[in-house]
Amino acid sequence: MRILSGIQPSGKLHLGNYFGMMKPALELQKEGTAFLFIANYHALTTVSDAEMLRKSTVDVALDFLACGLDTDRTIFFKQSDIPEVTELTWLLSIVTPMGLLERCHSYKDKIAKGVAPSHGLFAYPVLMAADILAYQSNLVPVGRDQKQHVEVTRDIAIKFNNEFGQVFTIPEPSIRETVAVVPGVDGQKMSKSYNNHLEIFGDEKETRAKIMRIVTDSKPLESPKDPEKCNVFCLYRLFASDSQRIDMENRYRNGGFGYGDAKKALFEIMWSYFEPFRKKRKELVNNIDYVEEVLRSGGEKAGAEAVKTLNSARRAMGID
Repeated sequence: MRILSGIQPSGKLHLGNYFGMMKPALELQKEGTAFLFIANYHALTTVSDAEMLRKSTVDVALDFLACGLDTDRTIFFKQSDIPEVTELTWLLSIVTPMGLLERCHSYKDKIAKGVAPSHGLFAYPVLMAADILAYQSNLVPVGRDQKQHVEVTRDIAIKFNNEFGQVFTIPEPSIRETVAVVPGVDGQKMSKSYNNHLEIFGDEKETRAKIMRIVTDSKPLESPKDPEKCNVFCLYRLFASDSQRIDMENRYRNGGFGYGDAKKALFEIMWSYFEPFRKKRKELVNNIDYVEEVLRSGGEKAGAEAVKTLNSARRAMGID
């Protein structure tokens, strides 16, 4: 089985990235051959600072390696090192209906939030389809909000195969229901664009301050509280064991437990969880040559697979 995941280097990675994409991808390393790429082409739809993009790309590589990426099981690479993907994007564009792209909620959401419309932003799902299909991926771990992009990829692949012959494997999404959406400090979906995120390798003092600003209701300390309706608890249970989660639920429901106490508990469990990863990341910062070699080697392996797929598509369309 081949597993494909990608993440944009558009800023510091946060809890939404970790639980929605990183952790599931790292866990799936054991299930088959994993392809994991840093989507710096995709990032160009929102990042226009070249130096920032370069730095963010290195930061993403450091974060993944620190969090447990196994280079023996995972082919880790930069999207821009695989030029075959951009050609494949054009070949897939030939069979992609306009209506399919017009229905994509990601484009409409970004436009509604003030992002300037562009062809790149509109055609983003086709490039994503090329990323997935280039390596004949079977499984794509995504958050629920990204499920539509995998469905679009499936539609494009099926249409291509029907028109030109069986070239592409039809991928399936893998969604972890319990962390479909990670709330930010304001209760909305955690996102860098909303500036409501908690960085996984953030500064200790700043992280604590952000957690203490998490939006809650105004129930007094003595009142019982519903943990399922609390943003603090929703984040806490991502880190908690079953016994820790049950204990926290009881504290909420019994009353006499304030949101300030819950926020302190969240900080402690989050900070402890990422401690070994912070130590590993510091070691990697002092060995950037190793990080660059991992990406170079991964690019060679991924490129070899992408060439096979592109050549098959070209032959099927008559332009070999």
